[in-house]
Amino acid sequence: MRLIICTLFIFLFNPSVGIADESENVEVVRAMIEVVNNRNLSALDGLVASDVVRHSAATPGVVVTSLEEFRAFLEADFKGIPDSVQEIEIIFGSGAFVAVRARYKGTQSGPMGPFPPNGNSVNAPFMAILRLDGGKIAEIWVEWDNINILTQLGHFPPAEN
Repeated sequence: MRLIICTLFIFLFNPSVGIADESENVEVVRAMIEVVNNRNLSALDGLVASDVVRHSAATPGVVVTSLEEFRAFLEADFKGIPDSVQEIEIIFGSGAFVAVRARYKGTQSGPMGPFPPNGNSVNAPFMAILRLDGGKIAEIWVEWDNINILTQLGHFPPAEN
């Protein structure tokens, strides 16, 4: 009975029990960004949950509910902007969550959806919140300004017909 009471006391008065250390979570997110920048997508297995879910109003038609779909999303991005990199500007953790403000940079040398390659560059900020579970990224919320990116790449405003 004492063991049950002590365990209950620890969980009630120490909400971080069962959650990885915030600095460990931040390092997992840093490592994931490095893996993506280095195009080492097989290394995502150790960093991202197999049932990861990605949310983004910036890509409303893109559904990501697994690690394989996340890899496919990244590979499609690499086709449009093969030299893309993400540079962390601000990162911090709180409990199971990590917040990131980063910068996406690269040159469009491949098609991006309906937009043909044109050699223009992009340098745009984005923000993400990631939830970790068991030391792996389980959920991602990421947003950016599509008009800013399309303008930099020369696709906005649309050409007149």
